[in-house]
Amino acid sequence: MNEKQKLMHELQQTSFALYETVLYLDGHPCDSEALEYYKTVREKYECAKKAYEEACGPICIHGVDADKGWTWVETPWPWEMEAN
Repeated sequence: MNEKQKLMHELQQTSFALYETVLYLDGHPCDSEALEYYKTVREKYECAKKAYEEACGPICIHGVDADKGWTWVETPWPWEMEAN
């Protein structure tokens, strides 16, 4: 597994945990432990996203740094075969 794949794997893992926690909190909004877990997982997700974007480019349109130009189209998108 190369570095790009490792970064993507970490991003996918934290994204999954984040969304599963959100779904749980939708049904259990008063669960203080789950809310603390959400905060922890969200921080890990943001770190993983930042690491991926710094190394590989934006993962979604909101990650484009317009000061560097329109970099969204310069590299293969994560779902394209050559990105893997």
